[in-house]
Amino acid sequence: MAAHPDGAPCWADAMLNDLEAGKRFYGGLLGWTFGEGEERYGQYTQAYGPDGKNVAALAPKPDGRMPTVWNVYLASSDIRATAGRIRDSGGQLIMEPVAVGDCGTMLMAADPGGAVFGVWQPGTHRGFEVTGVPGSYVWTEVYTRETERTDPFYEEVFGLGSGRIEDDAVDFRIFVPRDAEVGPGNAVFGRFRMGEGFPDELPAHFMVYFAVADADRAAETVARLGGRVTMGPIDSPFGRFLLASDDQGAHFALIDPGTTVGEKPS
Repeated sequence: MAAHPDGAPCWADAMLNDLEAGKRFYGGLLGWTFGEGEERYGQYTQAYGPDGKNVAALAPKPDGRMPTVWNVYLASSDIRATAGRIRDSGGQLIMEPVAVGDCGTMLMAADPGGAVFGVWQPGTHRGFEVTGVPGSYVWTEVYTRETERTDPFYEEVFGLGSGRIEDDAVDFRIFVPRDAEVGPGNAVFGRFRMGEGFPDELPAHFMVYFAVADADRAAETVARLGGRVTMGPIDSPFGRFLLASDDQGAHFALIDPGTTVGEKPS
């Protein structure tokens, strides 16, 4: 498969209190099957979606004080240079670059608004093997209040282009790979400005979207498996979607990209 361009989301994993419960939840919701967790990597467990291809991973939290959360990893062709730009552009390195065997090299960071993300320079593990189809990753966006600081941060760190989506209702920006034309068709992730209606205590964060074939049925399945639907399902020009949390409190989104209402903004 082609390499992910710098700054494009290339992987996602969830840190959970109960790995086996996570496997039951996401297996029941998204049809995932799972590999055997490796003890040397803290029982990090690959999830497989359509045709047995890599779609994500689940892992038990090494420290119970860590948040229960979905992590997004942005691709880098030179992770040590990326680490330097994170520091220089006002971000914070939470974990310095570390090799994960021959799989690749990772780091964890926070942008100037506090949203935590990972960076992945691939080795033998190239990241998502399939995206955009039911049971796989399809999209991510960073929710932040610090747009004046975070927008230039992602441009400077990953060399991304960006542009605001014209929408009177929300302040939304998309990021595209270096030298790509700015437009929804080239977007690798989005940025949503949190305003009124979002609790002050809600921190900046990335939201991971997984594709489903039927958003309403997926919402019912979330509830049946012990999770919670926090918003939706809602129609949009990009698909019918919902926000949810699993039975351990990790937040994520689901979207049916084939069911759209309205024209896509430019």
